[in-house]
Amino acid sequence: MAENILEKIIKRKTINIEKLKKTLDQNNLRDLIEKNRSFVDFKNKINQNIKNNKISIIAEIKKASPSAGVIIEDYNPLEIANIYDKNNASCLSVLTEEEFFLGKLDHIRQIKQKIKLPILCKDFFVDKFQIPLAKSYGADAILIILAGVKENLADELYNEALKHKMSIIVEVHTVEEAKKALKYEDALIGINNRNLKTLETNINTTYDIHDVLINHKGPLISESGIKNKEELLELKSKTSIKTFLIGESLLKNLKNNSIFSVLY
Repeated sequence: MAENILEKIIKRKTINIEKLKKTLDQNNLRDLIEKNRSFVDFKNKINQNIKNNKISIIAEIKKASPSAGVIIEDYNPLEIANIYDKNNASCLSVLTEEEFFLGKLDHIRQIKQKIKLPILCKDFFVDKFQIPLAKSYGADAILIILAGVKENLADELYNEALKHKMSIIVEVHTVEEAKKALKYEDALIGINNRNLKTLETNINTTYDIHDVLINHKGPLISESGIKNKEELLELKSKTSIKTFLIGESLLKNLKNNSIFSVLY
């Protein structure tokens, strides 16, 4: 059976993290975290919006993806973050995976020096070492992709992130994964409309999975494939979801994107 794209990314990430662990002093990471004063409570920002019956957009910053190829040739993460901030995005999602998405952890640090929005480190977490590493660059939240890790590793990542007082998005794509995600009571749960194994996108994934998650204590997020404000508002009206992670449709129309008008 052919290796799917998620397996390929996870395999490369595991190799790269093992190499990185040999070169970085973990005590140095602790020092960087202690000196950093830029941290913002990602989950609390979303919860406050829900409490006030407001929509949250987690606006994604990325140069490329395996499905779309290079999205922005002249890529400037800080410039994109400024546009999102001016358009009232609630949080940012910054792609930091280097080989398949052409990202860098340092993009988080660059943005945090100028902008005070909470930031999700959007990457493929395969080792708990990545959590203090992400936090040392200023990340406020991490991602656990249930399709990419075994349950014991997901538990380990979750507990490590809580230890570091970081918010957690547990990402699911199937009903089975959604049922497993319910035990992560302090996490936000993201329903990914993109199948990371095939890269196909289907907005109905949110509708199919939502009912399984409706009693989860934390916020729910619909992720990927939301093309316009009409789709966003339809998702909101048919589910209890008020939080949306949007990337390509924002990035392809940065200067004049009507999706943000739902926030005004």
